[in-house]
Amino acid sequence: MLNPSSILITGASSGIGEALALHYAADGVSLHLGGRNQARLDDVAARCRAAGATVTTHSSEVSNREAMADWIAAADNAAELDLVIANAGISGGTSNGKEAAEQVRQIFDVNLNGVLNTVLPALDRMMARQSGQIAIMSSLAGFLPLPGAPAYGASKAAVRQYGEALRMSARSSNVQVSVICPGFVHSRMTAANPFTMPLIMPSDKAARIIANGLAKNRARIAFPWPMYAAVWLLGSVFPAAFNQRILGRLPEKPPSDATASG
Repeated sequence: MLNPSSILITGASSGIGEALALHYAADGVSLHLGGRNQARLDDVAARCRAAGATVTTHSSEVSNREAMADWIAAADNAAELDLVIANAGISGGTSNGKEAAEQVRQIFDVNLNGVLNTVLPALDRMMARQSGQIAIMSSLAGFLPLPGAPAYGASKAAVRQYGEALRMSARSSNVQVSVICPGFVHSRMTAANPFTMPLIMPSDKAARIIANGLAKNRARIAFPWPMYAAVWLLGSVFPAAFNQRILGRLPEKPPSDATASG
């Protein structure tokens, strides 16, 4: 969608969500920013207001279905939402090949249920008025079974499949749906990785790529292209036995307290 003027972003207190908020901040734009850390969220909001945007903030867990529905309804009532970006996500890795059960459940609760809690209330309203755009944050990690972060990769694969199928079913109601699949981007999440991250890029560059893709209504916004090509080949062309030999050599991502993207 070109020039959206009423935008809601989850996970907006850091990383890609923060960068997207700052990218869209301008005179005449209403931003509804959600995040778990109110102090960081207030800082982002202040910078967006300095750029001319009208900003409201909401601090809660995206896994809280009722709170998310109430927030999205209030935002849409204030100014019909043109663009909703379901960006919030968390990550965590393994220890000696094992991922803690509680971490697995928490990652799925935020990365999958949090997306549904963002998308579904907005989708109902957009389909009723036959306008609007929804963006779902997946990851290039969702194309491959990553032994160092099983729950993260699986949750991102799930929302990618959901978003790409939703795009087709929502088309008849004139609602645009795009799925975003970034590689490594500088953020609080990637800062926890103790290994080299190829082609890692600044969050503001990622935001520009995403916004450009959304303006063109692209079905899948995947970047950087060399890494996208590599994971696509591994996940779609080569046999599973070959993939497992290659992927099994990747370094582990250490377990954490579910590092947030916002």
